[in-house]
Amino acid sequence: MTDECYAAIDLGTNSCKLLICDASGRQICKESRPVRLGEGLYKSNRFTHDAMVRGIKCFFDYRQIIDKYNVVKTRAVATAACRMAENSAEFLKSVYDESHIPVEVINGYEEARLNLKGALSHVCGKTDFVVLYDLGGGSTEVTLATNTPNPHILHTISIPWGARNASEAFNLVEYREENAARLRQDIKARIESFVKKSYLENYIDNVCFVATSSTPLRLASMIEDSGSYDREKSDGKVLKKADMDAAIDKVLHSSRAEMADNPYIGDKRSYIFIAGCVIFKTIYDGLGARELTASLKSATDGIVGELIEKDRKNGKTDQISAGNYRAAQSVRSR
Repeated sequence: MTDECYAAIDLGTNSCKLLICDASGRQICKESRPVRLGEGLYKSNRFTHDAMVRGIKCFFDYRQIIDKYNVVKTRAVATAACRMAENSAEFLKSVYDESHIPVEVINGYEEARLNLKGALSHVCGKTDFVVLYDLGGGSTEVTLATNTPNPHILHTISIPWGARNASEAFNLVEYREENAARLRQDIKARIESFVKKSYLENYIDNVCFVATSSTPLRLASMIEDSGSYDREKSDGKVLKKADMDAAIDKVLHSSRAEMADNPYIGDKRSYIFIAGCVIFKTIYDGLGARELTASLKSATDGIVGELIEKDRKNGKTDQISAGNYRAAQSVRSR
């Protein structure tokens, strides 16, 4: 029998991530699948049949992976797409029927909290405060918090735009200035409100900025011009504003075909990368960030860390078997 392990799944609007670690926090397995769950969601407010099939298959595959290890605790969460879709409960029931993995639909605050716990490893203690923003497929969370091992959230917002739904809503598969300007205006107003309500000016000299998701990681690879997208190598890179501006400007002047051939973007990401870059730049401009740290670590890291921490506080790892755990759970949605 292998050492006891802990598993986390983060089902987003564009991708679904799996992380398995042992009781020391050592990574055992890491997967990410481009399920594109939110494809077409903006038009109908419902998951399409094809999107649900991709999501269900992903969870079925993840079940096979989890069963290879001695996983004693699993937490699976779903974010913006499942918060919005009218047929979310139907989809999650099908996920459970096929994989026996219960999925919890979390709100924007919990999403921000988990991302924060996962992403601070690169900057913890560097400053007293941190601003983290996570650009997803269907929403973007921006959070001001203490930069401590157990961060305290001072203010957070969930912006209802991510790379996937903004690309569809604003017709931004390729760059159109008028459409981009409307998206920019919406994001700018929300960030101005965040800055005001969080009193960010009181922390600006003692705060660092961290950005999760693939957008900053891809920009890091572009800036380094390494020849390929390597998210592990990009993890923890500090990006200067001028370098990000130049990389994004090049993207905005690219056709979808050119982005599809770009080694740092690729075909699947090419449909949503323009919108992602518009959102990303508008946020770091609005926050006044002169540099930021790109982080691969996010909600799954936060979830696994909390599962391990809880068992350590209890004195010993819960001996419940993976099979009994599955049988004891039911699909939860809130």
